[in-house]
Amino acid sequence: MRAIWKGALTFGLVNVPVKVYSAVEDHDVPLHQVHGADGGRIRYQRKCEVCGEVVPFADIDKAYDDGERTIVLTAEDIASLPAERSREIEVVEFVPSDQIDLLTLDRAYYLEPDSASPKAYVLLRQTLEQTDRTAIVRFSLRQKTRLAALRVRGDVLVLQTLLWADEVREASFPALDEPVKISDKELKLSASLVDSFSSDFDPSEFVDEYQQELRTLIEAKLEKGEALDTAETFGAPEEADTGGEVIDLMAALRASVERSRAARGQGSSTDAGGTASAKKKTPSAKSASKPAGKKAKKAS
Repeated sequence: MRAIWKGALTFGLVNVPVKVYSAVEDHDVPLHQVHGADGGRIRYQRKCEVCGEVVPFADIDKAYDDGERTIVLTAEDIASLPAERSREIEVVEFVPSDQIDLLTLDRAYYLEPDSASPKAYVLLRQTLEQTDRTAIVRFSLRQKTRLAALRVRGDVLVLQTLLWADEVREASFPALDEPVKISDKELKLSASLVDSFSSDFDPSEFVDEYQQELRTLIEAKLEKGEALDTAETFGAPEEADTGGEVIDLMAALRASVERSRAARGQGSSTDAGGTASAKKKTPSAKSASKPAGKKAKKAS
């Protein structure tokens, strides 16, 4: 990994030199646009609307437009801002970890100690673990002031940027203001459905099927010299269920429970009262498959 930022983590009088690394990477297949007729690359030019000339990137500045006036901000203007010159990750406060709203979490970064002795780094890590606190920090990265949560993941300090409060929209849906009556049977069936899907989360069991199939398609086209018959190679896609909207919530819950159990090889039948009784059942080709997106485990 290559460090994208280097500075110091500070809280009180403690100074912890660190290097910052991106903790995630994009696994999508890189694609670009071409002319379908001859495969020529489609490129975009930065053209000035006033003079019509193509402008080199080095001559491009940023600007703010309020609808009537345009304020040009040069690279020197941006560089003069105090936050941009700062090389510190400043701890603002320590808060209970459960107070961090998951909705506000953004990009994650690893912090590596950048000194001869990692003692200060380890001290901060152990302190966060023992107190069950998350540090709220402020720093500057890529010309933006960031708010972030500093927490522990294994033996490493992780910096996870947070959205600012005014970047999170309020959820206001009139339909949720209407009173809704949920019966005990509906709640019981819904809980049964949750139980049938219950498992310990293992991220490695889930794969990006679209990207896998895209790579397979590209490899196949290369091997066949662009003469690939997609339908012949991958088969025709299954037709989606286009039945009418299910209005009966109880029926939908029962069907979901049955489908989930069948998919897990736990055949069952549910009576009209919502009580499920175990019953051996030979699953069909469709019902025997795992839920979409999750890899089927090998039979022991």
